[in-house]
Amino acid sequence: QPVEATDDAFWDQFWADTATSVQDVFALVPAAEIRAVREESPSNLATLCYKAVEKLVQGAESGCHTEKERQIVLNCCRLLTRILPYIFEDPDWRGFFWSTVPGAGRGGGDEDDENARPLAESLLLAVADLLFCPDFTVQSHRRSTVDTAEDIHSIDSCEYIWEAGVGFAHSPQPNYIHDLNRTELLKLLLTCFSEAMYLPPSSDSSNANPWVQFFCSTENRHALPLFTSLLNVVCAYDPVGYGIPYNHLLFSDYREPLVEEAAQVLIVTLDYDSSTSSSPSVDGTTTGTAMDDVDPPGPDNLFVNYLSRIHREEDFQFILKGVARLLSNPLVQTYLPNSAKKIQFHQELLVLFWKLCDFNKKFLFFVLKSSDVLDILVPILYFLNDARADQSRVGLMHIGVFILLLLSGERNFGVRLNKPYSVRVPMDIPVFTGTHADLLIIVFHKIITSGHQRLQPLFDCLLTIVVNVSPYLKSLSMVAANKLLHLLEAFSTTWFLFSAVQNHHLVFFLLEVFNNIIQYQFDGNSNLVYAVIRKRNVFHQLANLPTDSQSIQKGLQRKKKTPEPISRTNSQDGVSMEGSRPAAPAEPGTLKTSLVATPGIDKLTEKSQVSEDGTMRSLEPESSQPSLEGNPPSAVSDGEPWSREASHPHRDRRRLSSASSSGQWTPTPDWVMSWKSKLPLQTIMRLLQVLVPQVEKICIDKGLTDESEILKFLQHGTLVGLLPVPHPILIRKYQANSGTAMWFRTYMWGVIYLRNVDPPIWYDTDVKLFEIQRV
Repeated sequence: QPVEATDDAFWDQFWADTATSVQDVFALVPAAEIRAVREESPSNLATLCYKAVEKLVQGAESGCHTEKERQIVLNCCRLLTRILPYIFEDPDWRGFFWSTVPGAGRGGGDEDDENARPLAESLLLAVADLLFCPDFTVQSHRRSTVDTAEDIHSIDSCEYIWEAGVGFAHSPQPNYIHDLNRTELLKLLLTCFSEAMYLPPSSDSSNANPWVQFFCSTENRHALPLFTSLLNVVCAYDPVGYGIPYNHLLFSDYREPLVEEAAQVLIVTLDYDSSTSSSPSVDGTTTGTAMDDVDPPGPDNLFVNYLSRIHREEDFQFILKGVARLLSNPLVQTYLPNSAKKIQFHQELLVLFWKLCDFNKKFLFFVLKSSDVLDILVPILYFLNDARADQSRVGLMHIGVFILLLLSGERNFGVRLNKPYSVRVPMDIPVFTGTHADLLIIVFHKIITSGHQRLQPLFDCLLTIVVNVSPYLKSLSMVAANKLLHLLEAFSTTWFLFSAVQNHHLVFFLLEVFNNIIQYQFDGNSNLVYAVIRKRNVFHQLANLPTDSQSIQKGLQRKKKTPEPISRTNSQDGVSMEGSRPAAPAEPGTLKTSLVATPGIDKLTEKSQVSEDGTMRSLEPESSQPSLEGNPPSAVSDGEPWSREASHPHRDRRRLSSASSSGQWTPTPDWVMSWKSKLPLQTIMRLLQVLVPQVEKICIDKGLTDESEILKFLQHGTLVGLLPVPHPILIRKYQANSGTAMWFRTYMWGVIYLRNVDPPIWYDTDVKLFEIQRV
């Protein structure tokens, strides 16, 4: 039956009763009942929402001084967290919170209806106020108990920032009740923002999330202190605490749920497509902010604005140290099993780190200025290596690779990789002695040769990263040099080259790597030169690749059981690092969310040329480059294994190849010739021409079979004046585009959906942004 809005006795029972937990609310209010009310008595659902918001607004107005008021606020908060997803999943209801409720003007009188706020705005402003409510979510500064409590409207919330760090030096006393209350309010905030989950993916940047847009606008007077509080709470968190083993088992850590929630709210508020940001703002209006000085107006989203304006060295240091500490946490090895607390929110941290580098170039340069960047690199390589067999973690693989692609566009990153790798993180890779560059190459080789099928779209990205850093690598280890040659051997088999339209790009990337190292870093790289000499037949076969139809057909039939001749050239390859576990596939029944496809490498990057003085200039794409065709389709469902053929519907841009009647692509002699003639083999052929006879002569003269003598000879050899003129260094720098913005949105919400299990806020609701599948 419809219940009158004035029947307080009826409505109060929803929040004025005894204390409940959010888990209780989820158990007591089943999904079926919410949907039934929504269909059968919509006016009751509308009144319930309106009343609950009204209670939050009253709580925020009064400052929640009594225990009873706090209880009502928390219960309304839990109830709304439960109900909102069911409002969002129904398109007819989605606009409900953006309508004004009659008689709900700010003054309550009828004449006030004109400027009544939409329900969504009242709700968001009330939550923002409640997050800085003395004695409820922050420490009160009033000492005397006789005095009336602080007036919520006169307090300056910048004095109540939750944690020391960026722009705030004072660290308040930890108070676990405040942490719990903040966590509940942030959960509600995240639920408000989750309307995005109920809209299908679209690259149209105009459909900005209205909840986030309003919350991060100048209308929210707490935007700056709240942004600062969220960032500082995340970056200051130390899960290991005082270093007492098993500490986390003795008492509950109230900070961790708050930090997780803060990280999730932070990345959602920073969901902003920077590739369209040349326009003043999202909706075409220009609003100045107090922070506007000489800079052009930044985005309307104040959180993005504040993030992009952080500039003090000590702030950067605090953020970088905090993120590195948390990312390295799962790698911490102790002799006592399970003695250190392991965090679970590394995916949110990677998104946050990405946003920081993408929106704040000064931060990116700060990260690359010292070898601190390696404290980010090593955990990323650890996650990539650990997740390579697990289908449910394909999103984690992508974001790790994106971050490395972004970093590799900067010269300093390549230079930093030369630092010796001495920390021994427990990784399932061959033991080696060398630099961080060796670690990167060995992990990438492992992903390519022993990751699951659906990582194939990442091969271009992985090799682009290696190309970008190759001109700066001073001395590769023998293990890493052999891995690079093994990849070339695998990718240059005729079967692989002829079986898909863009496979030959991988060979081009690898040849570019060898050319860069030989041209720019010949002196320290005797291991690589020796490996090239030993595997010289691979280069000769490429130079003599057959192009007639008969050979092409023969090459295609030569598919082995495994597409790659995995040769174990090094006996030491069998030995893995201490404490490592092989990458395991996902447990059956694991839930995963689908992702939209990422743009092809040619859309993800733009070419820049490094000139003599080290500066870069952007290159116009020229048509003669073997342009990287093969753009992924608009969406790759995670259901079927990714196959190179299936996912490329016939393309119009297939210049020299022919499509057979079945629509299946087939290689033609013209097509093979078109790229074979461009293979950059001159430098390597010249090197082989000069060095092979010399090495053979040594072996014959001295009767040598010993590698070390040959390596010694190569170390002192020189090719000055014998090689072709060095080619300019080409760097493919990441460029923001709406395709990646869309990818990040689906990935981020997928992570948030799967991580919020207790209570399961969005489970079993009709989300549209991604599909939920079982592995």
